Amino acid sequence: MAHLITAEKVTDPKLLEIVFAIRREVFVVEQNCPPEIEWEFEEESNHFLATVDDEPAGACRWRKTDLGYKLERFAVLSKFRGLGVGNELVKAVLFDLPPEAFYVYLHAQVQAIPFYEKFGFIKIDSEFEEAGIKHYKMIKNSI
Repeated sequence: MAHLITAEKVTDPKLLEIVFAIRREVFVVEQNCPPEIEWEFEEESNHFLATVDDEPAGACRWRKTDLGYKLERFAVLSKFRGLGVGNELVKAVLFDLPPEAFYVYLHAQVQAIPFYEKFGFIKIDSEFEEAGIKHYKMIKNSI
């Protein structure tokens, strides 16, 4: 059965609460990330909500940092994984970045590296731990 999957930027406080609830479920509950690490930079971030057949399914954000533009907090609820929700989130975020977004990067969990590579991200630097989870820094290859 085909599903209608959408991802869009949200600013409405009620929709932001849904974004935060998805992140809490995936990162704090499922992956045991400390809440104090999960909840930072909310005001300066651009938040996105993905839905599957109008049901909240995933979330992410981007923000400008001293280095460039960082894509963060990609989270898909377990029952919606494998449907393409992550793809729609990445596409929506990349489309939303300003034209001056010359340096785009993210911190990918090790198991998600092949996923981000499909969008032109390349792994750089050494493996590191963030919230007890192994990650690599990845940058968007503009070539």
